Amino acid sequence: MGQQNIITEIVEERKRQDEKWGVRNQLHTWWLVILLEEVGECAKALLEGDGLRNEIIQSAAVCLAWLENIERESDSEENP
Repeated sequence: MGQQNIITEIVEERKRQDEKWGVRNQLHTWWLVILLEEVGECAKALLEGDGLRNEIIQSAAVCLAWLENIERESDSEENP
């Protein structure tokens, strides 16, 4: 599977997250908590030997969501 396919999976996961939670504008500390929870699920999947790839995709999607939040903040500062 190539890089583009992986990126597509991350974007699809982002869409699922938005459908579930809506667009979230969080404090950076809260994004870190969300990401650490996802990384914890990666660790659990690694130890259990099942689901690691999916958990990494979810973690990457959370990073993308956090970056999107930063972009929205930047845009709102530039265009009050």
